[in-house]
Amino acid sequence: MARKNPFASVMTEAPSGAREPLPEFRMSGASKSILSSIDELAAQADKLRAGQTVVELEPELIDGSFVSDRLEEDENEYNELLEAIRDRGQDTPILVRPHPSLGGRYMVVYGHRRLRVAKALGRKVFAVVKEMRDEDHVVAQGQENSARANLSFIERAVFAHTLSQLHYDNDNAVVMRALSTDRATLSKMLSVAAIPRDILDAIGAAKTIGRDRWYELKTLLEKPAHLDAATRLVGENGFSEGSAEERFNRLVEHLKRSGRAAKVATPKSVQKWAPEDKRIAASMSSDGRNFTLALKSKDALDFGKFLSDNLADLYAAFRSKRESSQGE
Repeated sequence: MARKNPFASVMTEAPSGAREPLPEFRMSGASKSILSSIDELAAQADKLRAGQTVVELEPELIDGSFVSDRLEEDENEYNELLEAIRDRGQDTPILVRPHPSLGGRYMVVYGHRRLRVAKALGRKVFAVVKEMRDEDHVVAQGQENSARANLSFIERAVFAHTLSQLHYDNDNAVVMRALSTDRATLSKMLSVAAIPRDILDAIGAAKTIGRDRWYELKTLLEKPAHLDAATRLVGENGFSEGSAEERFNRLVEHLKRSGRAAKVATPKSVQKWAPEDKRIAASMSSDGRNFTLALKSKDALDFGKFLSDNLADLYAAFRSKRESSQGE
């Protein structure tokens, strides 16, 4: 609500029945100017209190947000922003709040890159200052970046995971408001964000990699052997080369090759048998988990049927022999 002008009662006409003003008093140009200035100052004070007025602040007085929504900074986008602000100035103010624990300082809600540019150019930064709780802070930060910033799926997922760990409520309603998303999508985000952080940081934002491919990587990493292989790969010196998308693809392909190599490397034992009349040939193979018997030649079909018809007796004879051997 706008503040009441404290001088309005003495600088306006009196209501009917009240004492007439002195005859020599008139609303001169100077008095009208004073009244206008007082009204403007009162309105501006209300706007400042509501966080609606743009002010100039020293960048050194402003700290970053207590939650991060980016895995990495896009230096090309930053340099483009720097040149634009250098040429025509800062068109859009940032949003800050009074620092919740440090007097005389502020905390960014959104506008980190504009703040970084102001520091680089040695200029003050245009900002809107607004009092807000932590919950309001993360909602404003998330909604602004969802609407303006080109955040990738994994950056949004990690941001959602960070907010969920703050436990503002029991059903992640604050997280869904901050990301403007539904519960089903949030569930998938949180699932993918469970990938170990060292692997996520090594890959980066990967802006063109969508939800399905990240879920594929998450599924691959559920195997302990794959997780170990991924940790070793991202720790190598050369892994950081190339774009984030290239690093992602390199890791997924490495894990798939590791799985195929493990299957191929499994040793197999192969045995062959044939009777003296050579009317049948048997080939037996085993990979440690499966046993395969293949029959060929003239009597293969009849002998195979004989084995099938007598499997119960043959298995009983096998069990009897094994039990007697164990009892010795």
